[in-house]
Amino acid sequence: MKAAVIVFPGSNCDRDLAVAFRDAFGAAPAMVWHKETSLPDGLDVIGVPGGFSFGDYLRCGAIAARSPIMAAVSAFAGRGGPVLGICNGFQVLIEAGLLPGALMRNAGLAFVCRDVTLKVETSASPFTAEYREGETVTFPVAHHDGNFVADAETLARLEGEGRVAFRYQGANPNGSMNAIAGVLSENRRVLGLMPHPERAADAALGGADGARLLRSLAGAAVS
Repeated sequence: MKAAVIVFPGSNCDRDLAVAFRDAFGAAPAMVWHKETSLPDGLDVIGVPGGFSFGDYLRCGAIAARSPIMAAVSAFAGRGGPVLGICNGFQVLIEAGLLPGALMRNAGLAFVCRDVTLKVETSASPFTAEYREGETVTFPVAHHDGNFVADAETLARLEGEGRVAFRYQGANPNGSMNAIAGVLSENRRVLGLMPHPERAADAALGGADGARLLRSLAGAAVS
């Protein structure tokens, strides 16, 4: 399975995601610098990692979303290629118009870094097929601007179309509407989520619930 990780100035989870991709897919991903204008041939999946792209100036992800490579990422998603955006990557995908809504400052106005419990809301996507709908998993979060907001119409559409992938259970770490932790695109081929599955992909590091998300992608590529 051939993967790519997009790298921006200020990305700091790109290597974490690369290791998780390598372990799940059996080959090291291509690391694609943001100034490139094309992607490697034959990609099966793209990852947009967490971090602080461009120092989080303007709005988080706003500058990265206008990097040259994002036109190719958008085209890949438009052709049905799976794109995974984690934390800052989620912010970038929203700013690029690949996902709806906005990610605002955490309700407590503080950086949150801890494990959270998530409810899997759907298994009907290439990212969640290895999970059971309704089960709970544990991923870590580490963000300051993860408060998902959307207008009433968008929120109703996400809920009605089953496009909420993960929802916070118990304490909501950032105040997200409807406790939303991750959402899918209309064609269900783009997933953005604030928690970090790549940091929960090895039991030796404290948990492996995130590895199942990556195995889901591997299975989707084979099927």
